[in-house]
Amino acid sequence: MDHVRIGILGAARIAPAAIIKPAQAVDDAEVVAVAARDRSRAEKFAAKRGVPRVHDSYDALIADPEIDAIYNPLPNGLHAEWTLKALAAGKHVLCEKPFTANAAEAEEVAAAADASGLVVMEAFHYRYHPLARRMKEVVDTGVLGDIQRVETAMCIPLPLKNDIRYRLDLAGGATMDVGCYALHMARLMGGEPDVAAARYKLSAPDVDRWMQADLAFPGGATGQMTCSLMSRQLLKVSVKVTGTEGAMKVLNPTAQFHHRLTLRVGCRTTRENFGRKPTYEYQLDAFTGAVLRGEPTLTPPSDSILNMRAIDAVYRAAGLPLRGSVS
Repeated sequence: MDHVRIGILGAARIAPAAIIKPAQAVDDAEVVAVAARDRSRAEKFAAKRGVPRVHDSYDALIADPEIDAIYNPLPNGLHAEWTLKALAAGKHVLCEKPFTANAAEAEEVAAAADASGLVVMEAFHYRYHPLARRMKEVVDTGVLGDIQRVETAMCIPLPLKNDIRYRLDLAGGATMDVGCYALHMARLMGGEPDVAAARYKLSAPDVDRWMQADLAFPGGATGQMTCSLMSRQLLKVSVKVTGTEGAMKVLNPTAQFHHRLTLRVGCRTTRENFGRKPTYEYQLDAFTGAVLRGEPTLTPPSDSILNMRAIDAVYRAAGLPLRGSVS
């Protein structure tokens, strides 16, 4: 194999930015096929995006011997099912976040990935960008002193109540869709947290449109995670880490569009910006490197289990059911 031939499960809105466009810039990757529940929709998607083959079903796509890897951007509640089917068919998988509907499903997928020897990677694209590397470096090198407080936020406007991200049967909710980022960033900065308390606002029974959780980290730091799909705070994507010697503020840590890292140590403040190469290109480079050359990834299933455990803990603290646990 000299490059990775990728098939897409579903004609998802995120696919052009997350996989098709990056594949045009990454020599090791090629998008070769797509399947959707509605073949005509897949055909329109393929014609518009230059995807050469359309399959009649998801099963037909993962059975295609000329596909090496699957990109899985299906609704949250279908991630585990189709990642497991792809692994059983011998395909590597790049799975959109959140990895599964809950931690138990994540453990099942991780076990299957280990048994198969195939690459499974969760698509937290921001983690592969130099901004995330720099954020972690600031904390790990100790320039902020002892970490006292970690605050993360991922609030975006999604006013369409019929969107699949508000469907409980598809493992929807703000904590799943955007809170998974805020929790992942909190873990990156502070370690594995306990969830002390959580507050929510609902868009439908048991479906959170806003969630805020209080966190306690192993080193003694406290934290707060805030996320929303529909709230008065329309847009906030940020990380703030405060230590005994200084503070770091990051505007748009997902590194999409404009982003900035501000570091204050003592009486000195510096601001850092990073290049415009898309996060999704960094992510696809990492995925193809893992498939072709066995390079390690930053978001393997073992990390996904921990993130799903944090998500489950938030729902438990809020008194809401875990996703995937409804009939």
